[in-house]
Amino acid sequence: MIFPSRRWYLVAAALGLLALAALLRPGIAALLLGADLVWIAALLVDVGRLSRLELSRLGVVREAPPAFSVGRALPVVYRWHNPLRRPLLLRVREELPAPLEPAGERLLRLPPGGDLREEILVRPARRGKAVAGRMHLRALGGLGLAWRQGRIEPRWEATVYPSLRESGVRPLPAHAQRRREAGFRNMRRIGEGRVFESLKEWVPGEDTRTIDWKATARRGKLIARQYEEERRQQGFLVVDAGRLLTAEIEGRSRLDAAIDAALALAQAAVTHDDNVGLMIFADEVLRFVPPARGRRALRAVLDALASVEGRLVEPNYPAAFSYLAARNRKRALTVVFTDVIDRTASEALVAQAGTLRPRHLPLAVTLRDPGLERLAGARPAGVEAAYQRAAAEELLQAREEALAELRGRGVLVLDVPPQAAARAVVAQYDRLKRRAML
Repeated sequence: MIFPSRRWYLVAAALGLLALAALLRPGIAALLLGADLVWIAALLVDVGRLSRLELSRLGVVREAPPAFSVGRALPVVYRWHNPLRRPLLLRVREELPAPLEPAGERLLRLPPGGDLREEILVRPARRGKAVAGRMHLRALGGLGLAWRQGRIEPRWEATVYPSLRESGVRPLPAHAQRRREAGFRNMRRIGEGRVFESLKEWVPGEDTRTIDWKATARRGKLIARQYEEERRQQGFLVVDAGRLLTAEIEGRSRLDAAIDAALALAQAAVTHDDNVGLMIFADEVLRFVPPARGRRALRAVLDALASVEGRLVEPNYPAAFSYLAARNRKRALTVVFTDVIDRTASEALVAQAGTLRPRHLPLAVTLRDPGLERLAGARPAGVEAAYQRAAAEELLQAREEALAELRGRGVLVLDVPPQAAARAVVAQYDRLKRRAML
């Protein structure tokens, strides 16, 4: 498609104004007509040149990062090649993949028969995966009087991972030091672990908590226990993507907060050299990542969490926990990211989470609603506000009863605000590791 430029329209408008002067002085009418014909001829010359221009011949290579992270802008490099023997002015509008913020129109000047390197900063808007990359181009003619419009479609599959800001945690100091000393090899070491190894005579200066008083009474001297380093343990992340987590709290969905917390816990487990697996479910199991360790395991968890979307359906807890039980028989810290309303609505969750005991150690991570808590604690200014406060108090009470039922079934419960979920779940994991409960 070819159409006149703004420059051509402006001069044409000026010639149109001169036509008014020709009404007063008929002698300049012929001169004005000649100017009009010359201006139209110039446009036709530019159009003729542009008609031979194939925009698909323009070379462009996009160098994009392999993945983005929410909240972090990264540069994307474009390398353009102009096959023509004259400079080329381009207007570029690109359709970026959906998880990325739209980019504005760019103006490029390509040198004749040369290359141009362009770098733009791209900011992710949300997590997810999408394919796009179509570029709408407008090339200006040599006289600057017409544009030729076209498009090219260099494919771009962009992946935006959840935010990594809350996932950075340091490992347990003693454990990290032992891993460095061992060169990340599996070794049997005597130290500060929690797996009993043998008895030995206590030496002054050692921790008195290691003294075995029964053995001391039998032998008549102080005897201490020796421990070996913990064997690799296993954590399993279970993310509920059903309707309860699609609701928003203070402008952000519960699911996004749960995903950030799950990612933080996964990175903590990998840092501690534990195995980590993942299951995402709603009315059916959406993704399953078998337990593994190391950076490869973390990458698999990241890939799965990047593309998950909430569903407005009731979560099928029996099917999900049956699926998990059939594929994970080794004892594991099973962390369920979900939410509860009351004892009746959460009956399936309570029943299924309780079945994990005693083989596994279940931990339910639920997200409080700060807005609801503020409403329940606010002083009502009128009758309507009083009813709202009463309703909020009733909802919170029903929720507490459901959480108490979970605790009564032997399930650990971590009930936290969404913005604090990531740090709280990692801190809880740290405490469980220190107490040797895994």
